[in-house]
Amino acid sequence: MRNIVRSMRILSASAFVLLVSTAAGAVELKGYDQKSFEAAQKAGTPIIVDIWASWCPTCAAQQPIIEKLTSSSDFSDLTIFRVDFDKQKDVVRSFKAQSQSTLIAFKGDSETARSVGDTDAKSIEKLFRSTLKKN
Repeated sequence: MRNIVRSMRILSASAFVLLVSTAAGAVELKGYDQKSFEAAQKAGTPIIVDIWASWCPTCAAQQPIIEKLTSSSDFSDLTIFRVDFDKQKDVVRSFKAQSQSTLIAFKGDSETARSVGDTDAKSIEKLFRSTLKKN
């Protein structure tokens, strides 16, 4: 049973990546790599760093909220970098994140907001909107 639940979470995460990356004018979702992140910062791109784990129920609860927000034209220029909490420990540490389900917002190289374990749609939207503020 546990393997089925884990497989469903992995499939759900894969479907999210496919949905976000193929929709016309949609948010760009990338696996995290330092070079791409720095290029997006330098370009002044609105960025969300999503530190998640496939087994995390809070991450799973955040996913439909993120999907809904990324379907909005308000966030069409947003880039989401997904960091795997279990496989990218050095990156997790570099963001000073203590746990999975951490969302970090950036406008260019400035961190604009951060949340941990938040599953409230309005506060996650506020975090996303912080990336749109003029510098």
